Amino acid sequence: MKYFSEFQYKVEEQFIIDLLQLIRSEIKLPADKNVLMLLFSILDLTSLSEKDNAENIGRLCEQVNLLNESYPETPAPAAICIYPELVHITRAKLNNPLVNIAAVGGGFPSSQTFLEVKLKEIEIAINNGAEEIDIVIPVGKFLLGLYEEIFEEISHIKELMGSNHLKVILETGSLPDLTEVRKASFLAMDAGADFIKTSTGKAGSGASPDSFAVMCLAIKEYYEKTGKKVGIKPAGGISDLETAMEYYSIVKHILGDEWLNPEKFRIGASRLANSILGIIYKKGEDFKYFS
Repeated sequence: MKYFSEFQYKVEEQFIIDLLQLIRSEIKLPADKNVLMLLFSILDLTSLSEKDNAENIGRLCEQVNLLNESYPETPAPAAICIYPELVHITRAKLNNPLVNIAAVGGGFPSSQTFLEVKLKEIEIAINNGAEEIDIVIPVGKFLLGLYEEIFEEISHIKELMGSNHLKVILETGSLPDLTEVRKASFLAMDAGADFIKTSTGKAGSGASPDSFAVMCLAIKEYYEKTGKKVGIKPAGGISDLETAMEYYSIVKHILGDEWLNPEKFRIGASRLANSILGIIYKKGEDFKYFS
């Protein structure tokens, strides 16, 4: 752990409250069309249901394939995010080279399995065509303070993945306070995370602006210390434009325009894509392109 112990972890909650109040005062709605297009371009279109199968994931791929034909001005989303078993289906059906294939892995969503199993699952997913992997930090071990063990686990996974993007989910709603969110952020980044992500959407709560702001501040400090730019991804409960604009504004305010691109900022969502398209093309609130 090269840098982990060199950071201060204590978070002053009043500072975060005041910062978010300032950021919210700067949000401009309705959003500019260029901002809407950017938000669409950073989406990880996510389907993580127990009902997922070759049919519905194949249909999602086809909808992405036809998006440019149906709405030529619209940029491609950043990725499709699915369970590892369905990566080969996505690879076979998806024909837009601008859209990455992201798979959850490593015992998602609880991370409660053996490291050997996690590594094998990720290896198979990558061999089947996954370009990005979203894993969950072992929250139970983190709460016990087993930081070196977690560091080694994430490091092993990143070593296996090579240049493929590794997103590490902190499951912020399961951490006791913002100080622990900050600590988990530095631990994941120091172990090799290319992105840090808020939530699985499967636990008690998803993304929250206060945790997200703490993560962005940690990324900024880590970059200033190491020169490494780590990406950020909120996920869990982001379904409307107003919520997405808040997360966009937090990134813009804390990290700046250099992070406002798919290489450094993603939003994990499903319904949000329809909301953005409906607003851009004046289709109404009930518009549904992605089923």
